[in-house]
Amino acid sequence: MSKHRIYTTSFASVYPLYVAKAERKGRTKAEVDEVIRWLTGHSETSLEKELKQQTDFETFFNQAPQLNPLRTAIKGVVCGVRVEEVAEPIMREIRYLDKLVDELAKGRPMEKILRKPA
Repeated sequence: MSKHRIYTTSFASVYPLYVAKAERKGRTKAEVDEVIRWLTGHSETSLEKELKQQTDFETFFNQAPQLNPLRTAIKGVVCGVRVEEVAEPIMREIRYLDKLVDELAKGRPMEKILRKPA
């Protein structure tokens, strides 16, 4: 079975789309970066490095510094797919990120997006 093409797609090629989606709804690039860093454990510097290196999605998630253990609290539907039911690990990480960006674009408060306890 062949891999989904998103796995070999450069994260840097999709990143501007995440930013544009958020900005269309009044959010910022800094907020997009914050949710990416929350999910992956990247610092500002290491995220910039991954973008410059044109790292593909599979490598981006496989080599993430520290995937956030709270990410499993991300639930819901994105692109018609229930995130928590995605069986393939890398695809599930990609869907988590998609869901976080969706929540950001929908105006959800950052503390809820980042699953911070009340």
